[in-house]
Amino acid sequence: MRSTGRLTTAVVGAALLLGCVTGPAVSHPAEAKRVLVFSKTAGFRHDSIPEGIAAVKQLGEGAGFAVDATEDAGAFTSANLRRYDAVVFLSTTGDVLDAAQQSAFEGYIRHGGGYVGIHAAADTEYDWAFYGGVAGAYFQNHPAIQPATVDVEDRAHPATSDLARAWDRTDEWYNYRSNPRERAHVLASLDESSYTGGTMHGDHPIAWCQNYQGGRAFYTGGGHTKESYSEPAFRQHLLGGIRWAIGDAQADCRPENGYRPLFDGTAGSLSGWKQAGPGSFTLDADGTLTSTGGMGLLWYATSGFSAYSLKLDWKTAGDDNSGVFVGFPPSDDPWAAVNNGYEIQIDATDVPDKTTGSVYGFQSADLKKRDRALNPPGEWNTYEIRVEGERLRLWLNGVKINDFTNTDPARSLRDGHLGIQNHGSGDQVSFRDIRIKELPVKGN
Repeated sequence: MRSTGRLTTAVVGAALLLGCVTGPAVSHPAEAKRVLVFSKTAGFRHDSIPEGIAAVKQLGEGAGFAVDATEDAGAFTSANLRRYDAVVFLSTTGDVLDAAQQSAFEGYIRHGGGYVGIHAAADTEYDWAFYGGVAGAYFQNHPAIQPATVDVEDRAHPATSDLARAWDRTDEWYNYRSNPRERAHVLASLDESSYTGGTMHGDHPIAWCQNYQGGRAFYTGGGHTKESYSEPAFRQHLLGGIRWAIGDAQADCRPENGYRPLFDGTAGSLSGWKQAGPGSFTLDADGTLTSTGGMGLLWYATSGFSAYSLKLDWKTAGDDNSGVFVGFPPSDDPWAAVNNGYEIQIDATDVPDKTTGSVYGFQSADLKKRDRALNPPGEWNTYEIRVEGERLRLWLNGVKINDFTNTDPARSLRDGHLGIQNHGSGDQVSFRDIRIKELPVKGN
């Protein structure tokens, strides 16, 4: 929709809520990637290592990355490691690298390399502090192999996005010497009431990711048994972790603590929300809200917010339109949000200040950063919208892509409500896990 000069307030509002379609955002095909599987052991040796190597190779064939496997620590030279987008430590144990090899691996990570640790990778290199940091935690002990329930905490990361919120499986469940939650982003944790032998006092991470000293690091505590590597859900979990580590998928792997849910996937958590205008959202069995009809707004009516970090996960089915509104007054009219708040846009094909990551109609995202951080239709993305005073900052999958300051008193961000848009009958956008952390209110 092009401007023709003076527009009435209603027409301006319509333009803000509807969006305009002009041309597609730039996308770049992924380059071929290569992964090294390293399985040297200097302590206990898992008999599942051959199955693990075979599984990673099969996953690579299906996902388009090449896989080499070795137990030769001589592969850890700067020149050789540069050939690989990630190194998988597959149930390694004990001291497996000498000082020069450790130095080469540190340089590799610091120059953007990827690390994937599987199971006993946490039982490795106890005297090498850098390795302990990249792995996230060291092994303490374990009870007998038994069934347990895994609580999936992050349902946007590719390692966990296809899992149910409660994942029941059998494995050897490690206890760790420390809790990585303050340093890493926990993807899944163990329900210690579902099995015997857990010693982490009810907060028991079992899979996590982090951006570590320039590189990407993913760890999963699963994978002790041979059967793990033929289990479809575990294979998908492992594939997602590898894809993130090599940069074929994006996710927010910053530590996340102190948030409370506004919508957690259950029908009961919608009790504080209201639909304004036509259309609605459907609640799917997996706890996903999907837009239908429109044009309207599902807004959180229980309270407004002054200073906060809002996080939510979203995905589109294709070239679809939606957005997240913040800073508007309570109203059953969706135009109140349009005329008195700001929309953080979700729309792949529009002009820069009206496409994904923009403050709609006011400020474009950094498009180069946005394009590198954005997952394609069909895959989940995470927004963090941080409001402090009149400043609004936006992170996409952990990358800051917009920094906007409001100067319009009618749109003050200092106290307002938030909502998600159902744009129209042809737009299908899904949301999960809407959570908020309230921040200290700063003075003028």
